[in-house]
Amino acid sequence: MSLPDVLGRLRLPVIGAPLFIIANPALVIAQCTAGIIGSFPALNARPASQLDEWLAEITEALAAWDHAHPETPSAPFAVNQIVHRSNDRLEHDMALCAKYHVPVVITSLGARPEVNQAVHAWGGIVLHDVINQVFAHKAIDNGADGLIAVAAGAGGHAGTQSPFALVQEIRSWFDGPVALAGAIARGESILAAQAMGADLAYIGSAFIATEEARAAPAYKQMLVDSAAADIVYTDLFTGVHGNYLRGSIVASGMDPDHLPQGDPSTMDFAAVVAGAKAWKDIWGCGQGIGAIGAVTPAADRIQQLKREYIAARERICDMK
Repeated sequence: MSLPDVLGRLRLPVIGAPLFIIANPALVIAQCTAGIIGSFPALNARPASQLDEWLAEITEALAAWDHAHPETPSAPFAVNQIVHRSNDRLEHDMALCAKYHVPVVITSLGARPEVNQAVHAWGGIVLHDVINQVFAHKAIDNGADGLIAVAAGAGGHAGTQSPFALVQEIRSWFDGPVALAGAIARGESILAAQAMGADLAYIGSAFIATEEARAAPAYKQMLVDSAAADIVYTDLFTGVHGNYLRGSIVASGMDPDHLPQGDPSTMDFAAVVAGAKAWKDIWGCGQGIGAIGAVTPAADRIQQLKREYIAARERICDMK
């Protein structure tokens, strides 16, 4: 499967997931200069006017890197847009993405052809995140260029399907770009994602525990100290099912083993439950965190992933 040129300029086949609240220009620049796609949600820039400053900072920093390092040019960056009707910033934020010709737009919570057409007009591509085949078909039918298959074990708003089943069924009808999300935190897992049919791995939680990430030190340390068994899947906090760190739920005074069911009709990504605010106090995280043993610079984490990826590929070659 051939990839669009914008996705082919990577030194490691990885997209750094757009971490809500956490991703910022420093993290994106570190990821892109290390050879993977860095991304952030447009809504992380607050107030809305800050998005212009962030996009200028990222584009200027990557241009400067490319000038100084022509042998290892930076990877492209991506902006995540929540295209749900509740996002009253979408028009403003899309106009700024057009101004800077953002190369990749990641869309979430809705498949809107007018958004895809706008991105195509400035030469960008759209990847849409999905948790099942219904949403996958809808995204492609409405003009998305590729899919992010969010499988069981992914951080934040995750699906429940096995990555094997999700990618297998997508590949039965779609031959365009596919990234796989779900408990990927080692280089071997990146290779495994490709082996099952994905083009790219989509990694989020591993980058929370980096020096550049805009996360509380206690959040980063809890991630280092936790494992897959410490992840709780619930729709209580936003109305949409997601994976969260057990320790943050306990710290907020709730029993993670006896959480009430949420109400999807009152979807609110900044909801306050029992005095705790989603994402700020209740910390999202995926099941792959058992592989994360320390808080490191993002570039070091990427180099570790690359070493593991190359070693895994060599082991497979030796088995032939």
